[in-house]
Amino acid sequence: MNLRLDMVNGELLKNMQPVLLSWGGKIVAALLVFLIGKWVASRITILVVKILEKKNVDVTLIRFLRGIIYYALLIAVLIAAAGQLGIQTTSFLAILGAASLAVGLALKDSLANFSSGVMLILFRPFRVGDWVQVGSEAGTVQEISVFSTILHTGDNQKKIIPNGAIANNTITNVTANATRRIDLVIGISYDDDIDKAKQVLAKILDGEKRILPEPAPLIAVSALADSSVNLAVRPWVRTADYWSVYFSLTETIKKTFDEENITIPYPQRDIHLHGQNG
Repeated sequence: MNLRLDMVNGELLKNMQPVLLSWGGKIVAALLVFLIGKWVASRITILVVKILEKKNVDVTLIRFLRGIIYYALLIAVLIAAAGQLGIQTTSFLAILGAASLAVGLALKDSLANFSSGVMLILFRPFRVGDWVQVGSEAGTVQEISVFSTILHTGDNQKKIIPNGAIANNTITNVTANATRRIDLVIGISYDDDIDKAKQVLAKILDGEKRILPEPAPLIAVSALADSSVNLAVRPWVRTADYWSVYFSLTETIKKTFDEENITIPYPQRDIHLHGQNG
């Protein structure tokens, strides 16, 4: 009885030996393809990152591309390894495509934010450290990710904005340029001397050292309003000096006009009463 079992087992092993050798070779080949491919993918990714760093590409873009390149290469390696095992990669790709479609429909809002994040990172309408305004939100850009952008407001609040909302809105990058124009509108009384007021304003601008000589500041009558003659005062400053100069000029103009007896009128209306006889 035992002899018969040994003969059966020996026959089975003899018949299975080619199969085991075949599958063993495939598994070894698949493992080699995966390990070597993973190493090559890592080296290629590191090489691309070094090239981008030498080209002074934005750090956010480098981090994003590093992940995309590595995982795209890794997927290609997995497909090649599956091919070594005899798996039909065309069927695998079809299943992967169908699964991707289902996931895409389920996560369409997240994917919209992702695609918008890719566009923001690639075209860079703003960078980390810029002061931007997006719709009703404004602040300093702290972080740009593929799904959202983080702003710090002037009063130190943290705003997390989905990238889809940013891409579908008007973006104002306040600090994109090195210089910026201050726009002030100063009203004087109709009884005041326009030339004198312009001379006083010019003297104030000359005394402010942070105002740039070029482009030259503009002082001109902009409107004849209901209660005042409005003068446009438009000096240019470095972007970093904008608010400090803005506040300083506003205060200095008021104090100097008081000293020079130039009136800054407030809105008023004259009412005439007409009596009726009998």
